[in-house]
Amino acid sequence: MNIIEVNQLEKTYKNGFKAVDNINIKIEKGKIYGLLGPNGAGKSTLISILVGLIRKTSGEVFAFNEPISNFNKISQKIGYVPQEIAIYPDLTALENVMFFGALYGIDRKSLKDKAMESLKLVGLLENSKEYPKNFSGGMQRRLNIACALVHSPELIIFDEPTVGIDPHSRNNILESIMYLNKSGATIIYTSHYMEEVEKICDYVYILDKGKVIEQGTILNLYQRYTKILDSPIMVSITEESNLPDEIFKYCRLDIAEGSRVLIFNETSFKKIIEVLYSHSIEVNDIKKSNLNLEEIFLFLTGKTLRD
Repeated sequence: MNIIEVNQLEKTYKNGFKAVDNINIKIEKGKIYGLLGPNGAGKSTLISILVGLIRKTSGEVFAFNEPISNFNKISQKIGYVPQEIAIYPDLTALENVMFFGALYGIDRKSLKDKAMESLKLVGLLENSKEYPKNFSGGMQRRLNIACALVHSPELIIFDEPTVGIDPHSRNNILESIMYLNKSGATIIYTSHYMEEVEKICDYVYILDKGKVIEQGTILNLYQRYTKILDSPIMVSITEESNLPDEIFKYCRLDIAEGSRVLIFNETSFKKIIEVLYSHSIEVNDIKKSNLNLEEIFLFLTGKTLRD
């Protein structure tokens, strides 16, 4: 069953900029979807359309079998965690979550219990009576998440929830997301941290310049791009070795874990070994790096800096 169906979606702003260009996406119930793309790829615009913040220009968007134009009918089934922290610093953590719970229509009898459950999930139960203006950035982000989860939504959209926070808060957030998914929630997750997406996501959509340029499971992407991308080989050599100039035609020299390492592609392997052997240079270790999602992402979107 698909919770979200997006067909030929387009969004063009008044200045003529087309932020979303003929996007087709399906979000199946019970899975975690990664939504990736460089700055300006169209992720934020797409999410804003899905949560009813802006209107599409053309195309079809259905959520829970309802047109997105009827967002009021489905709003209680969706939780949205924005990148910008949206909490009230002069309300306690509990009061913040209860306030958002009331907006979602939770009845008074169960409102406090639901709010406490939400705080417990993000590790803030003991801080329920404290004010978020005194919280660290990581605690504020976790409170932001608790406010979005209080009504037990079926679909939760996380927009870069781990930006600029400490490792402990990041780990708590990722564990909470996986727990929510195991409990039945469907997740859409955007992040610039590829290792997070590799860890938690079942399926990935990669966007650039308003279009979906690649999609698939993590394993499927690995299998597809292993044949295309030649993962580098790393040869560790002794510190005293004097390298001949000719070897740098085929590799570069780097420092890894305190050792001198030659890095090169598989096509240069035979030549590198020949040069090392002919100059009696001792090899300590040979490793081939594993392909990862970041390499695939950079291959597809380029390595040029984006604003």
